[in-house]
Amino acid sequence: MAMHWIRQLARRFSLISLAATLCLLAGGTARAAVDVNTADEAALTSVKGVGPATARHIVEERNKRGPYKDAADLAERVSGIGPKSVAKLQDAGLTIAGKGASSAAPTAAPSAAPAATPAPAKGAKATAAPAKPAR
Repeated sequence: MAMHWIRQLARRFSLISLAATLCLLAGGTARAAVDVNTADEAALTSVKGVGPATARHIVEERNKRGPYKDAADLAERVSGIGPKSVAKLQDAGLTIAGKGASSAAPTAAPSAAPAATPAPAKGAKATAAPAKPAR
């Protein structure tokens, strides 16, 4: 009887480990970030969407004119890479000046700073400001 339970446990654990392995292989693996300002051609080609020619152009332009400031700078300086391509590359693990995919999105005009709330009078209890409704 004990051998039966041992076999059952072995089957269950092997199925669990198989399922975990399949989940990892299906895309749950983490990708390492590759900084465009420090990576060599080999590291750049490890990013999905960057081939050997593009990696060479990125490194040559960086050596000529210095590090890339942001996603727009990379798109402007390297032929064949536009803003949409840079956004896809950042999603695939490329970073620019330490920034990932967030720097690829166009920035909206800065909103007006909220007005300062006056300090409560002496002896008055401070109350929380009401939350703004979502738009």
